[in-house]
Amino acid sequence: MTQPSREPQQDRSRITRERLLSSTLDILAEHGWASATVARVAEEAGVSRGAAQHHFPTKEALITAALEEMFTQLTSMAESRAELPAGPERIRLVVDRAVDIYTGREFKAALQVWAAAASDELLREQITPLEAKFARAAHRMTLNGFDPDGTDPRAFRLAQATLDLARGLGLADTLTDDSKRRAQVVDTWTEQLTTALTLSG
Repeated sequence: MTQPSREPQQDRSRITRERLLSSTLDILAEHGWASATVARVAEEAGVSRGAAQHHFPTKEALITAALEEMFTQLTSMAESRAELPAGPERIRLVVDRAVDIYTGREFKAALQVWAAAASDELLREQITPLEAKFARAAHRMTLNGFDPDGTDPRAFRLAQATLDLARGLGLADTLTDDSKRRAQVVDTWTEQLTTALTLSG
């Protein structure tokens, strides 16, 4: 006698888990650290509290999984290998990509976690290696975009400056819609970068 397939049950379990993690990131990004309770996340995800606690018995378990998901997504965004044009317009696309990473939902959620980790040593120890992996991927993406041949000695620091700028723009966007000013800053920085990288290329 054949056993009934467990795949539908496993699929439902996976989907429920994904919904819980996505809702956790939404709540962190929009409402902050204190609001990211198992009960609030369950309500946001549209699942019972019992189902949520089956996957994540405590807030710590939920946050741990959400952190891993958040940094996986951030790192994946940074490691994107989308084709870039060969001309100067490549620089604008790389800057836009860096800014997009630091102004998206995942970064807004990360800010809440970083703030909490400032006074929580265990949480800080947990997120530091994840953040470092993401930061390396973001820098590698930006550097490769600016200097695909690895021949420009200025590209390394310009990539770091671009990420610092993008992070600052992300911070400025947390309380109010900063998109208009951000577009002006990105335009100006892209012009500077294009000149610098062309002259040193």
